[in-house]
Amino acid sequence: MSGARYRVLHDTHYGYDAPVSLAKQLAHLWPRPCAWQLCRSQALEITPAPTQRIDEHDVFGNPLTRLAFERPHDALTVKAKLEVEVLPRPVADIAGSAPWESARDSLCYSGQPMPRDLLKACRFRFESPYVRLKKHFVAFADSCFAPGRPLLECVTALMGKIFREFTYDASATHVATPLLEVLERRRGVCQDFAHLMIACLRSRGLAARYVSGYLLTEPPPGQPRLIGADASHAWVAVYCPVNGWVEFDPTNDLRPGLGHVTLAWGRDFSDVSPLRGVILGGGSHDPEVRVTVLPLPAS
Repeated sequence: MSGARYRVLHDTHYGYDAPVSLAKQLAHLWPRPCAWQLCRSQALEITPAPTQRIDEHDVFGNPLTRLAFERPHDALTVKAKLEVEVLPRPVADIAGSAPWESARDSLCYSGQPMPRDLLKACRFRFESPYVRLKKHFVAFADSCFAPGRPLLECVTALMGKIFREFTYDASATHVATPLLEVLERRRGVCQDFAHLMIACLRSRGLAARYVSGYLLTEPPPGQPRLIGADASHAWVAVYCPVNGWVEFDPTNDLRPGLGHVTLAWGRDFSDVSPLRGVILGGGSHDPEVRVTVLPLPAS
C-alpha cells in the first residue's frame, strides 16, 4: 500500500482590543518525524516578525518553536505551510495482544530495572492538567474490559462505545470543560473524546497519550474542497507490550491511517497546543484559525 502526500496550511490570527507590549509564544506547528510520516517542506510566516525565535524540541521530542515579541503590536498572524507524506502504519495484532491486566501490571513498579520503553511509557499513566483519574471513568469503560480480554480488543471496544454514545457538538464545550461534565452531557469535540478515552485508560493503570494533528476531510459529492474548512484533530495512542504504541480515533471510530497527519503528542492538549503563550496587554481576544489539508499527486 502506497502512501499519501498533503499540503497543509494552518493560519492563526489574533486581533487584540489593545496593543500588546510584550509576548512570548510556544508553537507546535512542525510535523513530528515518525516511522510513518515524512515532512518534505515546511515554512513559518510570522507577522510582525519576532524579535527572537528558537527552534528546538520539547520534553516529549516534538518540534517546538519559541517566539518572543518585544515591540508593541495590535495583531499577530502565524501561517504554517507544510508538505507531508504519510505512510502506512504498522498493522497491530488486535486479538493477539496481551491481556489488559498484564499490560497494566508491566507498567507497575516492581523493584527491578525497567526497560527503557516501559519507563518512557509510564509518564503517560498519571493525571495531567486536562485528564483526571476518577472511578467514574473506570465505571464508564467497565463493559469493555472483561477479565483476560486482549488489551487492544478492550481499547477498540472503548473507542466504539465513545463513538456511539457521544454526539459531536462544537458548541457544547470549551478547552477547559471538565471531563466529568463531558461524560455527563455526552457531547463534545475530538479533543474531549480523546481526553475522555485517555482518562478511561489511565484510570485503569494503562498508559495513553494525546496525539494532535490534522485529518483529511472529504467534501460532499460534487462540492469543491473549501480553503480553511478543515480543522486540527486529536486522537489517542495506547501503550501495548510487544506492539508498542497503537493509535485509535474515538471521534471517527477507526484506527488512524493515511488520512491522519501527526503534529505532536503529549499527556493532553496542554502539552501540544498549536500556539499558546503569555502577553502583556491586548485586552480581550479570540484567535481565528483556518486549516486546509490538500491532497497532492503521488510523487
